[in-house]
Amino acid sequence: MTDSVAVVDKAPPPVGLPQVVVRPRRAQPFFGRHPWVFAGAIASVTGDPAPGDEVALVSDKREFIARGLFNPHSGIRVRLYNWDAATPLDEAFWRSRLERAIELRRDQLQWWGPETACRVVFSEADGLSGLVVDRYGDWLLVQCTSLALYRRRELLLRLLNELLSPRGIWLRTEKGIREAEGLEAADQLLSGESPPRPLFIEEHGLRFSVDVVEGQKTGFFLDQRLNRQAFVNYAGPGRMLDLCCFSGGFALQAARLPQVTEVVAVDVSAPSLEMASRNAELNGLAHRVRFQKGDAFKTLEALNHAGEKFATIVLDPPKLARHGAGLQEALRGYHSLNRMAMELISPGGTLVTCSCTGHVTRPMFEQMLADAASSAKRHVQVLESRGAAPDHPVSAHCSETAYLKCLICRVL
Repeated sequence: MTDSVAVVDKAPPPVGLPQVVVRPRRAQPFFGRHPWVFAGAIASVTGDPAPGDEVALVSDKREFIARGLFNPHSGIRVRLYNWDAATPLDEAFWRSRLERAIELRRDQLQWWGPETACRVVFSEADGLSGLVVDRYGDWLLVQCTSLALYRRRELLLRLLNELLSPRGIWLRTEKGIREAEGLEAADQLLSGESPPRPLFIEEHGLRFSVDVVEGQKTGFFLDQRLNRQAFVNYAGPGRMLDLCCFSGGFALQAARLPQVTEVVAVDVSAPSLEMASRNAELNGLAHRVRFQKGDAFKTLEALNHAGEKFATIVLDPPKLARHGAGLQEALRGYHSLNRMAMELISPGGTLVTCSCTGHVTRPMFEQMLADAASSAKRHVQVLESRGAAPDHPVSAHCSETAYLKCLICRVL
């Protein structure tokens, strides 16, 4: 921690707020604006705050650090939002944070239109820890992964309606949120009209039907938007395999390329394959894509056993670990997938390998790739090291927001 940071944050704690006192020598990350205060970093709590209450985080010397929201039921006991002692977490504060997030997507990125989809609020990256908002044309999809923000949902809904005037707002709940936050919520319409099923969006000249009510995440993998555009520059002549294809985003981009002779798109989910097949028909590409139901690992094993070869392979598996305890198993899974994929790629072909597992850091993922290449006896060149699209910005203060890794590689 630099002296300049410490000087700025030496205001006295706000009067009347319960205080959460950090253990000695544990305050530096929070002065550095990391938004998560885990239970193990806390020495004591004064003032008896209820779940969802605003609190002041202070050092063991009682120096003010930040304002946050308290949840005794969560491993993240305090989520931090504001490092200004004089500014409460009131309606004006939440409005300003939402306005700032909307400005990036609407005014700077200009990803706004009747069939445009983007992430409008990305939790910690937008200073709104525990809140995700995705926009699909005239509808908003909201996820609350914080008990405190869920209890403020009426205020947040009113602000979203005032700022964006959507036709409807639908709540999506994340798996495991009840256990993580003590939050009981169910997918439901929060305001306005229910979204149509399917709902249609456009991306890079293709139209996609999206089920925002029951599809994975909020219906579409918005974070891969620019990666789906970038990889076509490297797709060589021959066959392409899209493993864990979901709604067909990578597969359909490849199917438009004249040098790609066939696209094989695989997913374990029958509903995902049905949607991907409809998207292929919607874009006149059904004759160019062969959809196949199958487990990613077993499919790669079968293709290797059959002696199949591909010029391009995309690996975009779902999250392989939700908790740190599953990290090593996840790395073994990525190693196996990448090793088998490399064995299927023709010399000089392209591998696009992705990980959305937050516990797997980029250095870990890159080391896994090197180990998998050695096991496959292949030489790999990383041509591009990419992340999520800029509507999923990375907070310099919270490295966990850099969860998506996408490596475009040449396999020799």
